[in-house]
Amino acid sequence: MTPRILFSDACMAEGADWLAAAEPRFAAVLDLCGPPPLRRRGDGFEALVSAIVSQQVSVASARAIMGKLEAAALVSAEQFAAASDETLRANGLSRQKARYIKALADARIDFDALRDAPEVHIVETLTAVPGIGRWTAEIYVMFSLGRADTFAPNDLALQEAARLLFDLDERPREKPMRAMSEAWTPWRTVAAGMLWHYYHHAKSREGVI
Repeated sequence: MTPRILFSDACMAEGADWLAAAEPRFAAVLDLCGPPPLRRRGDGFEALVSAIVSQQVSVASARAIMGKLEAAALVSAEQFAAASDETLRANGLSRQKARYIKALADARIDFDALRDAPEVHIVETLTAVPGIGRWTAEIYVMFSLGRADTFAPNDLALQEAARLLFDLDERPREKPMRAMSEAWTPWRTVAAGMLWHYYHHAKSREGVI
């Protein structure tokens, strides 16, 4: 079956309405926050470079590093493969992140083919590259490929939002979070969007998460 692709805010609203009808707590989130916005971004090599650059740094720092790389004409896999470690370090990359991006460039992934591939194949392909874990791969499927029915159960904000929304005693770990999300098929990406929406509301209200 061809996976459904999210391409507009109307798609997000459709999924939010379905979730609200299926789960009263999502109905409460929808009343409180409205439908989540579409969070599509580009796919391919540059999207994963951005994901690697963003690891363990602030949004502002990641943007600054990406700006330096672009100014130095370090954008494509070929450009990164040809660059020396010294050049990458001089443009803001740590030694480890330079190694990760070099490995990604050397992997020669067919990103066009990934657009139509099963999710399990996408995750296996991406996580075979050093520096790309399952969370990054699943976020790529959600936001770069726009799949409507993907979830990232390792995401701490999703876990905390689920704890608050569903009155759980503790933050659910990956396995129970993944099991919980099965009830939200075929709109798990939208469910994630609603949980992130609720997380930001709860953070503002409580000031502790």
